[in-house]
Amino acid sequence: MLRILIFSVFVGIVLFTAPMLGLGQYVHAEKWFILTFFVAVSYLNHLLMQMGFANDREKFVPFYMASIGFRLILSVCFIGTFIYLKTPDIYTFIADFFVLYLFYTGFEIYGLYRNLRHFS
Repeated sequence: MLRILIFSVFVGIVLFTAPMLGLGQYVHAEKWFILTFFVAVSYLNHLLMQMGFANDREKFVPFYMASIGFRLILSVCFIGTFIYLKTPDIYTFIADFFVLYLFYTGFEIYGLYRNLRHFS
């Protein structure tokens, strides 16, 4: 969990400094909501993976697939909510969301491979 928090702080620093570096047009104003969403989903995913590891190693794959489905459903609901609220510059919002989605998914897969390397 500490790695997720460190990664989130790094992403927060990048989002904070982007307008100062002249990249403000590529970062949506609701960037902190997006980052908070991913931190919360990563925390829930971490708890779900801990349950998968703790109870029975054979149930790990269903727990992992459930976490992927859970993240996808939450992401669609999150984007749908902002579309319904008629957020200005929605295309930048969706682009920023999916960039962070890919970063967090890649970081999760990296952490998963790192943890599973001990069991192979």
